[in-house]
Amino acid sequence: MSVRMFAQIALSALFAVVSVASAQSPFHIEHRWVVGGEGGWDYIVADSGSHRLYIAHSTKVDVVDTDTGKVVGAVTGLTRCHGVVIPPGSKVGFVTDGGANRVVAFDLASFASVATIPTGTNPDGATYEPTTNTLWAFNGSSKNVTVIDLAKMAPKATITLPGKPEFPQADGKGTVFVNIEDKNSIVRLDAKTLKATATWPLTKCESPSGLAFDVEGERLFSVCDGNRMAVTDARTGKSLASAIVGDGPDAAGYDAKRKLAFSSNGEGTLTVVDAGKLGYPVAQTVKTEKGARTMSYNAVADKIYLVTSKFAAPDPANPKARPAQIPGTFTVLVLGR
Repeated sequence: MSVRMFAQIALSALFAVVSVASAQSPFHIEHRWVVGGEGGWDYIVADSGSHRLYIAHSTKVDVVDTDTGKVVGAVTGLTRCHGVVIPPGSKVGFVTDGGANRVVAFDLASFASVATIPTGTNPDGATYEPTTNTLWAFNGSSKNVTVIDLAKMAPKATITLPGKPEFPQADGKGTVFVNIEDKNSIVRLDAKTLKATATWPLTKCESPSGLAFDVEGERLFSVCDGNRMAVTDARTGKSLASAIVGDGPDAAGYDAKRKLAFSSNGEGTLTVVDAGKLGYPVAQTVKTEKGARTMSYNAVADKIYLVTSKFAAPDPANPKARPAQIPGTFTVLVLGR
């Protein structure tokens, strides 16, 4: 073997080791971007195409440039916003306005409102269904879903649900799934017939909130009270596992390349579950910050975005009361490898 050939083999082996090490390296906090402002928050959406992060923040949607960490604009004029949806290739985004029982469509260039669409009572989570070009707004108080025809910017149907809906997911092939928080279950809906086709109980799961979807493996990941992540077969509704996560989970995510499921937990941790192994063991517990319970995973950048705020010390006279938020401390946490 020539010296040159040996060097090439050694270099290739080194690159392979570096690549594996990089793929398996743990998550950690890379950046803290202070957004500021006051009030609560809900869903976060990382749009890899525009390099933007859309954050439902009280009465507005904060828009952050993920290359610089700077706030580049906001969608204003809302009363209590929850879910944000950015359909692929669209020039318009959508946000559910729970306090006004409507979905607001906004221009992605100017962030100005371009249309308002009526929904049921207190629309919360929402998702885009591509085969029918519809937006699904799930109404927490009226316990139904408003299906919106995006070509007409108008409601197309209202589907009754068996309980209070939480996070939804669409499979991209005409099926929509949603957690039912007060019934500890998942409902499957058909986008073409506009009907619920199944209700599946969730094993060892109380008050399911966040929902992530594994497209290739056809698995659903529901995070629940009691430090649990319920894993469900999206074809049959069969329970596959009940993984352990941190306390106070609210949102979930999935990394299809590495087969990792994520749970963002209000206690101040992010749980990384190895969904490629039997038993769904915890691969990593990342220390974040208290209150960082909502998240979005950007698969292109392999980054996880969470938001939280600083809080005042608990009141000794009322220790069970929620601590007051310190104004101006609302922050994005960026996790990378």
